[in-house]
Amino acid sequence: MDFELTKAQKDIQKAAREFAKGEFDKELALELEEKHEYPTHIWQRACEEGFIGLHYPEEYGGSGYGAIENALVVEEFCRRDSGIGAALLTADFASENILHFGSEEQKKRYLIPTAEGKAISGGAFTEPDHGSDITTMNTTAVRDGAEWVMNGVKTFITNAGIAHYYIVLCQTVPSAGHKGQSMIVVDASAPGIEIASVGQKMGLRMIPTGEVAFKNVRVPAENLVGKEGRGFYQVLQFFDESRIEIAAQSLGTAQGAFDRALAYVKGRRQFGKRIADFQVTQHKLADMATKLELARLITYKAAWNYDQGRVEPKLSSMAKYYASRAAVEVANEAIQLLGGYGYMTEFEVERFYRDARITEIYEGTTEIQKNTIASALIGK
Repeated sequence: MDFELTKAQKDIQKAAREFAKGEFDKELALELEEKHEYPTHIWQRACEEGFIGLHYPEEYGGSGYGAIENALVVEEFCRRDSGIGAALLTADFASENILHFGSEEQKKRYLIPTAEGKAISGGAFTEPDHGSDITTMNTTAVRDGAEWVMNGVKTFITNAGIAHYYIVLCQTVPSAGHKGQSMIVVDASAPGIEIASVGQKMGLRMIPTGEVAFKNVRVPAENLVGKEGRGFYQVLQFFDESRIEIAAQSLGTAQGAFDRALAYVKGRRQFGKRIADFQVTQHKLADMATKLELARLITYKAAWNYDQGRVEPKLSSMAKYYASRAAVEVANEAIQLLGGYGYMTEFEVERFYRDARITEIYEGTTEIQKNTIASALIGK
């Protein structure tokens, strides 16, 4: 059993670390968060270096790598800066649905611009009345000749307002429940799309999150992604992959908070000696480091299994569940170790905590992950 990364994977990890070190400026991050601005320039530079769409095949602008390499990049980016890292990892959010289920024309039309830094994607699944329950959709798409006519509202949509296209889960056969759901890609420029704010967020303030309304939006029939009536199942398959990425985000955020806490306690002196020399501090560090190691192991295992074609919803959910919880706990402890300074914006760990908290909610809450894990265990 070999737990070592390959040379190519280590090279990707190192490249991501060096890119983040050179591009992720602390003062810029604070400014972007305060202004709620997306790190557009850094995103475009990341695309130029091949970090966005890394897992796309070369013919669609990517490098042909897999989930493990993608996870390594996400981890390094979020370790350097939880806000900028999260913004970059969501730049191609939900585009994997086109990669896995879309037509050749759709892949060329949407994936290549995404990898080249010319387009940002958005996944529109969540609805105001249903939240985590995607078995029911109020958003409808009715066939009218060579077009779909879409009506409905999606909420808590990542990249709302800056996305160039949305992958939308909607009801195409009203009487069939989740078996009548389909996935349709919609250009953001289509007439009838309206964007509204959902309010100020606790964290991830560089990423716009909003409500996307579709009012008699007409979409070409060929924008159907995959097969009609298979949208629900396609989204579930997408979650098996995307939850690994969120686990990597959680891992990187936790590691970033730990790095800052460790540096602080090794340099700060109280009562005549370093804070790091107190046993209570050492025990905290030991707990944090153990959680990090366990989160890394399960995240890498889930990613590796995915790349081997062994797609396990249980394992992906375990990775997201454990890594997100570890991120919140490690970042929380980092604040405690810094004391009053931990509560201050300039010392970053409070922001890492705020950015970590969402990982227990989006892409399926912790409770949803437990449901998936339990269902697999009891054979439901």
